[in-house]
Amino acid sequence: MPDIHIERNHTLGIAGARAVAHKWIEQAEQEFGLECVYTQGDGRDVATFTRAGIDGTVEVTGSTFRLDATLGFLFSSFSEMIEQKITRNLDAMLESRRGGTRTA
Repeated sequence: MPDIHIERNHTLGIAGARAVAHKWIEQAEQEFGLECVYTQGDGRDVATFTRAGIDGTVEVTGSTFRLDATLGFLFSSFSEMIEQKITRNLDAMLESRRGGTRTA
């Protein structure tokens, strides 16, 4: 079971969701030092991310954005703070892409 689970519904379609995912990955690599690998599929993309103490996936579809992360011992005590930051960043990216219409 992941320590962090964030799921958002959206109406961006797969192309819009991919744009958000790529932006989130770029930010996560810079801010958190994550190494990310993005695999594009027909109707579902998966990005995996890792660094010492954190591993996870981001699943992107035409209607959902799902992030699951497992934290190591040192990061687990900060899980709530990490989840809040990720949630704020992701929601802001989805919101700006939607043009201000919230569907989460």
